[in-house]
Amino acid sequence: MRREVSIGFSGGQVLSARMDEDALRTLTGALGGQGWHEVTLEDGAVRLRLDEVVYVRVDASAHRVGFG
Repeated sequence: MRREVSIGFSGGQVLSARMDEDALRTLTGALGGQGWHEVTLEDGAVRLRLDEVVYVRVDASAHRVGFG
């Protein structure tokens, strides 16, 4: 299952992405560390400076298609 995630940086930029649960667990485990961390996203990969990340927001609602 892929989750909608927003990663906020100290300069105010926000990266919105979709990632699976394993990638999200790996990212949250690395938070608070130093240096670079590679995250696998739905459409590729990105490397983040861990000391620049100020928040990670995970969408709690299930993704739904259609009406209801």
